[in-house]
Amino acid sequence: MTQPTRRNGPPPATHRLEGLEARLGYTFHDRRLLEEALTHASTGKARDNQRLEFLGDALVNLGMTLLIHRLQPTWQEGPMSKLRGLLVCTDSLAAWAAELGLELRRAGKSKGGVAFGNKPMADAMEALLAAVYLDATGRGLEGLPLVAELVAGRFEAPVKSAHAGLWEHKDTKTTLQERAATLGLGAPVYSLVAQSGPDHAPVFRVNVQVASMEAQASGSTLKKAEAEAARTLLARLANGALPS
Repeated sequence: MTQPTRRNGPPPATHRLEGLEARLGYTFHDRRLLEEALTHASTGKARDNQRLEFLGDALVNLGMTLLIHRLQPTWQEGPMSKLRGLLVCTDSLAAWAAELGLELRRAGKSKGGVAFGNKPMADAMEALLAAVYLDATGRGLEGLPLVAELVAGRFEAPVKSAHAGLWEHKDTKTTLQERAATLGLGAPVYSLVAQSGPDHAPVFRVNVQVASMEAQASGSTLKKAEAEAARTLLARLANGALPS
């Protein structure tokens, strides 16, 4: 009688988690925290990653603050805040998650980043950092330095090479507000025009108005749509267009 074939090595789910740990550079003592960080709210489970994401948001901002403070010793608060906002954003965190091969669980299954928009992947990245913090502190270790080290490992190069004014091409909302003030116009007003797409990959359509000038743009997050709308209006102002 033919015997059933035995698979060598850990089961696929365990193998994926171990691979993620290896790429992250941290091995979890409590694997449940890692699983929770990768559980999207759409699973309907009692423990999804939303609470961890809340904690992780604060941790990644603190880690970035420490990194910028250390690597840019001559900068003042304004430039440091702008650089932090430029680097700690949905797109950069989602890119980090993709580099780690992070996979979210939805409706009882694992889905790669391609199945989700940037926002859920960025949230999961924050949740993962929170899971590292809680796992480390649960073992009697210093969790914050570990998270700060992970943030530094990912963002040290762009922080080192950053220069004042870098965000003028990125932080378009602030640039538009400053340009409008220089021209003696009112502050930009943003409004949501429409929202479409599934919950895990929404598309936002935003309008921005300065005096009588308006522009619209779309993005995967409300913040990104507003930034693109501001970029469009800035381009018109740069070409010499002024409100009537």
